[in-house]
Order: sequence, then C-alpha cells, then structure tokens
Amino acid sequence: MGEEPWLSGPVPGVDPYLQPVAHALLQVREDLPRVTAGLDHRQLWARPGGAASVGFHLRHMAGSIDRLLTYARSEALTDAQKAVARAEQAPGDAPDPGPLVLLAQAAIDFALAQVRATRRESLLERRTVGRAQLPTTVLGLLFHVAEHTQRHTGQLIATAKTVRDGGGAA
Repeated sequence: MGEEPWLSGPVPGVDPYLQPVAHALLQVREDLPRVTAGLDHRQLWARPGGAASVGFHLRHMAGSIDRLLTYARSEALTDAQKAVARAEQAPGDAPDPGPLVLLAQAAIDFALAQVRATRRESLLERRTVGRAQLPTTVLGLLFHVAEHTQRHTGQLIATAKTVRDGGGAA
C-alpha cells in the first residue's frame, strides 16, 4: 500500500474544495477489502456485544451514500431506497464480505463521480433532508457522505477485528 489518499495529491477532476471528500472516500475504498479479507458468513453477520455487524456497515455505507447523494441532487428518496434502508440490518446469504464490499465500492465510485460533477457555485445551495426537510447545503451533504462513511468504516474495522479474534457471538 502506498501513501494514504490524502497524501497522494489532488484527485483528478475534483474541485479543490471537495478534495477532502474525495480523499476520505478513496481511503475507505482502499480499506474495505483489506479489513474484511478472510471473514466468513458467520463473522460477517456477528454482532459482538450487540454491536452492528460488518455486513450491516457495508450495506449501510452503500445505502446511505446513495440516499445522501439523492438529497444533494435535490431529489426525493424512492420507495426502493427506503426499502433498502429498512433491510440493511437483516443478515444476507453472501458466503463472505466480497459482494458487499463491491456494493460499497460501487457506491463510493458513484459518489466520486457526483463529486466530480458538482459545480463549485452549487456548494452553498440549500438542500433538505428527510420528511422533516431538515436544512443543509450541497457541501454539507457531500461532507456528511465522507464523514459518515469514515465513521462506519471505523466501526466496521473494530467489529471485524473482534469477530476475527473469536469475540463475535452471533
């Protein structure tokens, strides 16, 4: 592994103001396969001490990125997006984390494409979130995509280590 993304220079096509968002997402993209390697189905869905499972974090990253980017585009969530959110915690049938890592990485790639397409002039445009129409901006949403994804990656790393070391009762 080379330098961390934030030390690797500008991400091509990304506005300088959005480089931290891109770097954070690229870091997660690199970390996910490494930290989930070797986990089996039981470990993927184990909830040690009641913590969220590795599988949940992977699904939630992908789904939350999609939902937050929808709000950044000033669009409403679809019924399908809402259904995905409701299903994130249910154990799946993947034999290992691989398919869910690919799902999360695809969401990150989509996020990076949207970040590249975001015009600087739009960053402070008003946006709202959820049924309550909570106020934010395009920049606020893009930043939240990055920090929320990083937060779940940290939790995923801790859970993966715990279940790998035998501490993960299902």
